[in-house]
Amino acid sequence: MIYSAKLSGKIIKHIFLNRLKGNYKFPYVLMLEPLFKCNLNCKGCGRIREYKDILNKRLSLEECMDAAKQAGAPVVSITGGEPLLHPQIKEIINSLLEKKYFVYLCTNGLLLKDFLDEIKPANELSLVVHIDGLSKNHDSLSGQKDVFFKAMEGITKAVRLNFKVRTNTTIYKNSDIKEILNLFSFLMKTGVQSVMVSPAFSYEQVENELFLNKLDTHKIFKEIYNNLNGIKIYNTPLYWEFLTGKRTLQCTPWANPAFNPNGWKSPCYLITDCHYSTYSEFLKNTDWEKYGTGKDPRCENCMMHSGFEASSIMSIRINDLLKIIKWSFTGRIK
Repeated sequence: MIYSAKLSGKIIKHIFLNRLKGNYKFPYVLMLEPLFKCNLNCKGCGRIREYKDILNKRLSLEECMDAAKQAGAPVVSITGGEPLLHPQIKEIINSLLEKKYFVYLCTNGLLLKDFLDEIKPANELSLVVHIDGLSKNHDSLSGQKDVFFKAMEGITKAVRLNFKVRTNTTIYKNSDIKEILNLFSFLMKTGVQSVMVSPAFSYEQVENELFLNKLDTHKIFKEIYNNLNGIKIYNTPLYWEFLTGKRTLQCTPWANPAFNPNGWKSPCYLITDCHYSTYSEFLKNTDWEKYGTGKDPRCENCMMHSGFEASSIMSIRINDLLKIIKWSFTGRIK
């Protein structure tokens, strides 16, 4: 299955209980950023530019666990910065697992090979390695040589040690789609369980020439969609219909709230207007009506999974169930 029966059941229960209580704004995934610091300077990354003056700030183990408790989401995605640079990252992961959260550790892979000696595989733990192309292009986007090689070393070792390994690929305006498809085929052969892919977000701090508008996104993702040839995708098929222009979705920014050393990032993982000290303040005080396509120009071309994957889940209709069931068991979105 693309997600375990245990995780699927936990998410369904989470949705049901919140709806039963009359909650319509609730998180599915906590985006936990324990630090801003990174060991790369990727061309499309807004984080290291947005927080450039405070890159040394980081969360304690206690702050991470409190954030997970406040959000109450069944899944915690540990992002950054590069989370493997955090001196307590092993303790953070193990503490979350002990509290029965499903954990997705997102990494660029540079430190992964050695870190694997410090932790053990778990059914509730997935390693998500960011790969944006084959060697030459991935290294170019990462701003450093041998990044692809080192990430693949980590992936290969993780697969051998029976960790659940997934990858995350960002599509830019100059991405070579044939190369991306070859990358996915290569990753499947190494034993990666599934790949996630989405268009880049046009951060204000980053050169705009890198990013796709919505029409470009529809065109490129149709090409990818039509040539997957058995590649397992862990984006939902409904989100892919959105990417290819077959489905309209409204953003649900509260579904993937981000917590970092500055606090709860409002309004979303991608845009920062302010930070709040508690999750309840973030949810209550963010003016949600101000954001979204047609409301805020920063949202105009956003089709990122962090804003729309939960929207796709909430938009499921009866005639979508067969697609979801098939995808759940096979990872196939077509």
